[in-house]
Amino acid sequence: MSPGPFTYEDVGATRESGFCPPGFHPLHVRTRIGEGEDVFRRAAEAVMTWEMHRELGVGIDVSADRASPDVDVTVTLAGVIKAPCRVVWTVEEHRRIGWAYGTLSGHPECGEESFVVDRTGDGTVWLTVRAFSRGAKWYARAGGPATRGLQHAYARRCGHVLRQLCEREVKEY
Repeated sequence: MSPGPFTYEDVGATRESGFCPPGFHPLHVRTRIGEGEDVFRRAAEAVMTWEMHRELGVGIDVSADRASPDVDVTVTLAGVIKAPCRVVWTVEEHRRIGWAYGTLSGHPECGEESFVVDRTGDGTVWLTVRAFSRGAKWYARAGGPATRGLQHAYARRCGHVLRQLCEREVKEY
């Protein structure tokens, strides 16, 4: 059973670079993953199939094997904090692949987060994590700047883990 509607109004807004609704805190973390088409394809697949999230060490429960609009996702942090979300958009272009999910009732935060792999003209592959959020539960609000610091650390860890996944695959060949 679906956990209900989104807990914020600007659903899909992470598609717009730099947009952050009033009253929310922005997040933008970009990490270089590697170079070339093979790295791009590997990174894109790891993001679209939840592999990157699983490698982060968080619990992840999804209603589909691949990210697509309306897929429900529950991330479990520290084994106890449940964070229900739903995929709001995906993009699968020649040089840009990824998705975003938005928070549902019961999530400690309120907002949206996107994970997009892109390959620039020089062949460099990047992961960009973009989000806007604000505390929804008392402990997220009470955490203030510490909560936002944890969100930035999580986004940086996504890039680190994705880069390791891609490097490991290249070494196996």
